[in-house]
Amino acid sequence: MMPGRLIVFEGVEGSGKTTQAAMLAQWLGQVGIPHRLTREPGGTDVAEQIRSVILHGDDITIETELLLVLAARAAHVRELIQPSLEAGQIVVCDRYELSTLAYQGVGRELGLERVRVLNDFATGGLHPDLTIVVDVPTAVGEARRARSRPSSDRIERAGDAFHHRVAEAYRLLASQEEAVELVDGTPAPAFVHEAVIRLLRARFSETFPSITG
Repeated sequence: MMPGRLIVFEGVEGSGKTTQAAMLAQWLGQVGIPHRLTREPGGTDVAEQIRSVILHGDDITIETELLLVLAARAAHVRELIQPSLEAGQIVVCDRYELSTLAYQGVGRELGLERVRVLNDFATGGLHPDLTIVVDVPTAVGEARRARSRPSSDRIERAGDAFHHRVAEAYRLLASQEEAVELVDGTPAPAFVHEAVIRLLRARFSETFPSITG
């Protein structure tokens, strides 16, 4: 049995990360690689309930937001991600720990090191094999989001300065972390998907062989 791998897609609002996660999952199915597609916050019953509070709750402090995100992640890791990896599946996740570093650590200005410590407690030290940041300018992402979904949640309403800090945090972290790669998200989704597949094959040739599909 091939070892499971955790592949995460990250990016600002409207980056196309959710589309790319779905396209990768579809490709894995086509080439016969066992996989699980999931998202954060969410993925389990408890985590999905927490997601609703994070995105739509009232009077949530930034400290509460961080702890809610991590509570959802703790449930997600133990109930879905870890068992799927142990079963030899590729777990494709839409957001994971890099979101917390970028959004709460930098965007909310809670501090990267504090967030790292709390995140490691929530995950038990489970880090992605690869995090792919789908990189687009914040204005491009916001325009895409507005076209696809006119209403916005409380994170999306956090303001331009917040979202610029998040975008810069992603780029900084990608430059510092070995298991984080930037992929240009501005081309059409099919071209971004091709870049993702090339990246995965270069990183993990034993897991993602050169199969047409």
